[in-house]
Amino acid sequence: MSDISSRVAKIAESATLAVDAKAKALKAEGKPVIGFGAGEPDFPTPAHVVEAAKVAAANPASHRYTPASGLPDLRKAIAQATSRDDKIEVTPEQVVVTNGGKQAIFNTMATLINPGDEVIIQAPYWVTYPEVVQVFGGVAKIVMSDETTGYKVTVKELEKARTLKTKMLIFASPSNPTGAVYTPEEIQAIGKWALKHEIWVMTDEIYQHLIYPGNEFASILNLVPDLAERCVIVSGVAKTYAMTGWRVGWTIGPKNFTKASINLQSHMTSNVSNVAQHAAIAAITGSQEVVGAMLQAFDKRRQTMVKMLNEIQGVSCPMPGGAFYVYPSVKGLIGKSINGKTVNSSMEFAEIALDEANVAVVPGEAFGTPGYVRMSYALGDDDLVEGVSRLQKLFA
Repeated sequence: MSDISSRVAKIAESATLAVDAKAKALKAEGKPVIGFGAGEPDFPTPAHVVEAAKVAAANPASHRYTPASGLPDLRKAIAQATSRDDKIEVTPEQVVVTNGGKQAIFNTMATLINPGDEVIIQAPYWVTYPEVVQVFGGVAKIVMSDETTGYKVTVKELEKARTLKTKMLIFASPSNPTGAVYTPEEIQAIGKWALKHEIWVMTDEIYQHLIYPGNEFASILNLVPDLAERCVIVSGVAKTYAMTGWRVGWTIGPKNFTKASINLQSHMTSNVSNVAQHAAIAAITGSQEVVGAMLQAFDKRRQTMVKMLNEIQGVSCPMPGGAFYVYPSVKGLIGKSINGKTVNSSMEFAEIALDEANVAVVPGEAFGTPGYVRMSYALGDDDLVEGVSRLQKLFA
């Protein structure tokens, strides 16, 4: 009999982190690996944010326990920023500061999901969503999408997945891994559907500031305000401010949810690092120029990457509307032989790319859609061009 609990034994390793770790290990061995796996900006955290952390670290008040729900000044800053950006009324009392976006999602599932509850998730999905659902005894109901629909699903498709056991919909726009951005009209229709059937919505807004020209961010709660008692917003500073390692995220939800979530966190982790929280305050309330500069660089990279990938015969890569990922189909390469190795799946495509070209990508199997790969363009311009050029030569 295994000593590991059945609940934890079912959890799969994060494929994105595994690919990133393997790429870094090969680099440490001296191999010229270019990694497209990590979902983090390659920019440094803004200087004024780092300076705020230094000041906080020197202050003895930061060396002590603080409220499990988060520093009052940070909760206030998050509420104000959300009211500004989402155009909804949010109070600090609705905010819970968490150890990154992942804990925000864990808190949400732990607080709302009972064994047997069904959670509708669109595929391609971020690798953590279904894993967290099953940890708490929930059942992930997957609704498929592909490049022919811009990686978006309709209310009709969601309705087919709904049963009497449906408790929640996980919604993300922009999406990881596809970068898909729903229109306000599409979001409103989904929100009204959830409201009609009394379904909770967890809306992941971690990429809301990474939107490219021709696309628009819209909060489901702004478009369908009557969802307020059944909607949890999940977000954080990681992607917008190049702060993935600082581990500051949050949830925003109705008061009963928030109170229960704070109780949970008080026993799980207590407060988030005070130094990191002060850094987050500086990020949210300080100059936002860094966001625009980063977005401009990402925009240039996404266009370069999409163009180069589509030059590979057998690859089809849509233009993402947000975030910093492309999600090309490599189905046209299935059956192709490369140096005696046959591409039988996107998993094998990724293995061959790493072994033969020292290029690390994440296979679509990790996101629930075999036949695709995720590639982040949050890396330097030269590395991006070099990495995709290697794939062009390898699969020519």
